[in-house]
Amino acid sequence: MATNSAKPIKKTKDVLYAWEGKDKFGKTVQGELRAGGEAIVNATLRRQGILVTKLKKKTYSSGKKITDADITLFTRQLATMMKAGVPLLQSFDIVAKGNANPSVSKLLQDIRGDVETGTSLNQAFRKFPLYFDPLFCNLVGAGEQAGILEDLLTRLAIYKEKTQSIKKKIKSALTYPIAILSVAFVVTAVIMIWVVPAFKQVFTSFGADLPAPTLFVMAISDFFVKYWYMIFGGLFGSVYFFFQTWRRSLQMQRTMDRLLLQAPIFGAVIRKATIARWTRTLATMFAAGVPLVESLDSVGGAAGNAVYLDATIKIQTEVSTGTSLTVAMQNSNVFPTMVTQMVAIGEESGALDNMLGKVADFYEEEVDEAVASLSSLMEPLIMVILGVIIGGLVVAMYLPIFKLGSVV
Repeated sequence: MATNSAKPIKKTKDVLYAWEGKDKFGKTVQGELRAGGEAIVNATLRRQGILVTKLKKKTYSSGKKITDADITLFTRQLATMMKAGVPLLQSFDIVAKGNANPSVSKLLQDIRGDVETGTSLNQAFRKFPLYFDPLFCNLVGAGEQAGILEDLLTRLAIYKEKTQSIKKKIKSALTYPIAILSVAFVVTAVIMIWVVPAFKQVFTSFGADLPAPTLFVMAISDFFVKYWYMIFGGLFGSVYFFFQTWRRSLQMQRTMDRLLLQAPIFGAVIRKATIARWTRTLATMFAAGVPLVESLDSVGGAAGNAVYLDATIKIQTEVSTGTSLTVAMQNSNVFPTMVTQMVAIGEESGALDNMLGKVADFYEEEVDEAVASLSSLMEPLIMVILGVIIGGLVVAMYLPIFKLGSVV
């Protein structure tokens, strides 16, 4: 008996078309329409009384990578336009056309297309988890359900702007010393490979014993000249392997997060920044009406540290069994006393989101002051390190000349 196996119907992907035509009054009009083909565009516009004269598929040039700063800017723009009463689809059009990055424009047009076909906004965002995390989607979903989407988008924009600001400050505090020390290593390598050998040829003609510092520097120079490819290859290979392992290995991330919190200089800054993000995220979620246990789902990941992620999971488990948030946070042993006391006051007064916001503000200011202090402290410290390294090399190479001058 023959079986009739039906082939699955291929769904045509909607494409954005730019069209131009004449309306029933003969006036030239133009616009854009997302559809599954040119025939659908013509039929749709014909029903609207428009005779299409030009039609072409709109393509996007490959743009830059979409960054978190792009998503933050989009959130602020969308919140502002919706506050001003601009319809959602029109807001997407305005933001997409005004963005300088074609990749962002294409992303927003794809989301707009989903919303236009009846998909909820938070579900449209969930199709792009690389750019919109669960926290973002949950808050948008809560705003849609409660009918306060523009207010939630404003809260979300403030949250992302403050988080972005903290990340920038931490990166700037870490980047400056790393960049200076990297340049110092390159300069030292150049001196060892090209400058010191030239001095060595001059010193061999002296026929006298050289000072110990000079012999030490010359020995290092010989090693650099002989094994320079191994030194640079091993160094860059180790850095690349380290960051790849850090990115791919969960165990490595946990270990590094733990070590960073215990670092002597930067550990305190990273801890304060993590607490600021943790409390800011929980305050934003709770203020949006998301239940506490569900809010904690997004909080741990948003903190950006595995130690606080583990602590959040433990806190969530205790809170779900009836323990107060204050006691659960105290049991985790990762929050200062001031934080738990403020949370306790918030729970007692029924203003938990307000108190968490105040804690976040306090620690964000602490991060600002700590980064400013680190910047002013690191500059002279780095200058001293560079002076010792470069100055030591110069003195070591000029000692034989001084010795020869004293003999003469």
